[in-house]
Order: sequence, then structure tokens, then C-alpha cells
Amino acid sequence: MTTFVDRVELHVAAGNGGHGCASVHREKFKPLGGPDGGNGGRGGDVTLVVDQSVTTLLEYHHSPHRKATNGQPGAGDHRSGKDGQDLILPVPDGTVVLDKKGNVLADLVGEGTTYIAGQGGRGGLGNAALASARRKAPGFALLGVPGESADIVLELKTVADVALVGYPSAGKSSLISVLSAAKPKIADYPFTTLVPNLGVVTAGATVYTIADVPGLIPGASQGKGLGLEFLRHVERCSVLVHVLDTATLESDRDPVSDLDIIEEELKQYGGLDDRPRIVVLNKIDIPDGQDLADMIRPDLEARGYQVFEVSAVARTGLKELSFALAGIVAEARAAKPKEEATRIVIRPKAVDDAGFTVTFDEANEVYRVRGEKPERWIRQTDFNNDEAVGYLADRLNRLGVEDALVKAGARSGDGVAIGPEENAVVFDWEPTMMAGAEMLGRRGEDHRLEAPRPAAQRRRDRDAERDEAEQEFKEFGPF
Repeated sequence: MTTFVDRVELHVAAGNGGHGCASVHREKFKPLGGPDGGNGGRGGDVTLVVDQSVTTLLEYHHSPHRKATNGQPGAGDHRSGKDGQDLILPVPDGTVVLDKKGNVLADLVGEGTTYIAGQGGRGGLGNAALASARRKAPGFALLGVPGESADIVLELKTVADVALVGYPSAGKSSLISVLSAAKPKIADYPFTTLVPNLGVVTAGATVYTIADVPGLIPGASQGKGLGLEFLRHVERCSVLVHVLDTATLESDRDPVSDLDIIEEELKQYGGLDDRPRIVVLNKIDIPDGQDLADMIRPDLEARGYQVFEVSAVARTGLKELSFALAGIVAEARAAKPKEEATRIVIRPKAVDDAGFTVTFDEANEVYRVRGEKPERWIRQTDFNNDEAVGYLADRLNRLGVEDALVKAGARSGDGVAIGPEENAVVFDWEPTMMAGAEMLGRRGEDHRLEAPRPAAQRRRDRDAERDEAEQEFKEFGPF
């Protein structure tokens, strides 16, 4: 059974905002109580939070669909709906959030680091909040905004100071078991280690973490073996340690060629050229292993490598290795820029920024309006309520959409689409629909919508003429 997962696809959905309530206060001896509809509650967010106690993404592998709760609708007597509960998803330290195309959305490093993967929808305003001096008793309320949905990919990149790389059965697991308190599975066959192992090493005053990266063989960077699955775990390490087997039982292998092959795989993977390297010649407790180590050490040192001869079984050479790694880690930590406290940056929008664009879509022959406010207002409008539609027209007019359509060349009866192409609201534009609450009649009605619009009337006339021609053709035949 899988116990370690470092890459999952997660489907998150934030909570929808609750609808506002359209209500009129009713009480004995108070015939004109006025609107008292409450606002809808906010939908819950989906938030990823780094938790040091979590070490794998296994939980999301088994249940990849996560949804926050919706906001509750408002009620009469000025009762607002309850906000939806935020959904907190703990992730391991070092988790990278990507979209489906591979673009990095967030790099979560450090306890408590958060990322909002799905923003909850706004709650709709009740008719009490929509009342004004010109619209004293609105007969409508705004709908809640749907929460954001997203398909994201979570990748875990181990946060360790030292990475042990090398062929399977080179002794990496044995080495990490004697350097730290980690207890990985150890056996004398390839691919014993199927998941990265982490250990904590104390060398003098320096404490650092060491990771065993499994499965590196020729072709690992192209997906052969297990290497491609775990090469990402070496990206955050400060130093790479080549563990070479000086007592391999395979006749076609030797430590120097193993080093060259692993270096080529690291080069193909990319991004690791600046990391310092150390070579560890392991298994020198075997006589042939010591002889081979003495033979190849001058060649490795001539290449510029710092070489250590160790035996995980006899526990020789470990102290020198651990202190050497501690020195490199300490230098790497000192070279890093000091982390500053997170600054709160407020970026107010420009006062002359309309916040929307108007373009002509030649393929669909409509003028397309895109912007945060117009698209949100569309989602908040109840199109079964004429007064709500009239209120939407007033808001768009005040925002300047009507003037922008005129500048873009739109004429009466032209099609206007608000929103993205796959989910837009399309209507015939009528520039005479000016704002004016004094034109409103009974609650839920708007006289501006009763008169037939020119474009709609032209379509009705064409349909009537076509139907009449078809009827004449059936009765009298072709002329």
C-alpha cells in the first residue's frame, strides 16, 4: 500500500455566497414598515497551510475533491446569513502549487505559510441594504456570487540541507541510518528505498537535515526507473553528496563511471550546477573496497572533489564527514539573505480606472464587456425580476459601460455580451434605458423593460413575414 505521495492533482471549490433576502417589515399598526431583508453570508475559502507534522500528500491522493461550505441566505427582520466555514488543508513544508499548465502559483516553505487556492463568493445584499432615497422599497435582492473552483497540482520538494545521490544499493540508506536517528528499510537488492528518507544530524553546534534520494539510474531524468519521481527533492538542498559503491558486485560498473552517469542525469534535470559536491566512497570495510578506494581517490581529488572514505557498517569516517557537511551547510546558510518580516502592501486602484474593457467580437458579432465589476454584477442579478434587471442597467450606466459602448461604435439593437465567451450573458443593447428610479412601478417590475426593444421587434417582424410566406406557399404553391 502506498504510504508516501509527493505529487497529486487537487480539485478545490470554494463556498458560494448566500443570496440576499427581499422582505418587507410587517407589524401591526405599522403598514409602511419598509424593507428588512438581510444580506447573504460569505462563502468559505479553501486555504493551503504548511504544517510541519504533515510529511506526505497521501491524504489528497485518496480524496482529491475538496469543497468549502456555502454562505447561508439572508432572512427578514434584518437577519444576515451565516458565513461559510473556511476549509484549511494542511500540506508538507516545501509544497509547490502549480496550475494544470505547469505554471507555479505558490511555493509554500516555512511553518504557517498560507495560500488561498479558492476564494469564497460574496454574499448578496438584501433589499434593506439596497434601499435609497430614490428606491425606498426595492422588490429584489442580489444573488450570492459562486465561489472559485480550480484544478491545481501539488508537488512536494523535500526541504533538506544535504541530499545523498547515487546508484541503488550504493549504501545511501545505511549511511543516513548511522548519521542520524532515521530508520529506513535496508536490504541488498536494488530499489529497496522507494521514498525519500529524512534524517536530522547534529555536528557540534550545527544541526542540519539530510535526505536520501532513491532510484537514480541512467535515464532517470527522462523517466527511467524512479529517478524522475524524486529528482525534485534535491532542488532545495545546499550540498549534494555522491555515495559511490566501492564493493559493487556488478562487473560492468565502477565508482568513477557511476559518478559520471549520475552527474549527467543531474545536468539533464537542470538547475543544480551551483551546488557544491562531496564524494563519499562507501563500503571500505570490505578489503576489495578499500583497495579500489585507494586507487580512484587521486583521480577524484584531481577533478576537484572533496573525498571521504567511510563504512556505514564499521562506522568509520563518519565524524569527519558529518562535520565537513556541517561546515558547508553553515556557509550556505550564512550566504542566504536574511528573511525580512512580511510587509503589508496596500495598492489602491486608480480613481480614474474604469475597471472594464469593451471590444468587438467579430466571430460572434457582439460587443464583449470584460471586467471584475460588470461580471460580478451579472452573476448577482436575478433575471426573473424586472426591477433587478433595471437596477443592473443603472449600475452599468453609472460605471460608464454605456458611454464605452458608444465610443466602440455600438448602435441600438447590437448584441452585447458581458463575461467570458463560454459563460457570457448576451442581450440587445438599448441606449435609451437611462437610470431613473422614478420610472419604477410595483415591486419587481420596471416599466423600461415593458416596451418592445427595436432589435427584438425587428426579429418578430421578420419571423412573422417568413411564417406568412411559408403559409402562402403551402396553400397556393410557388408563384
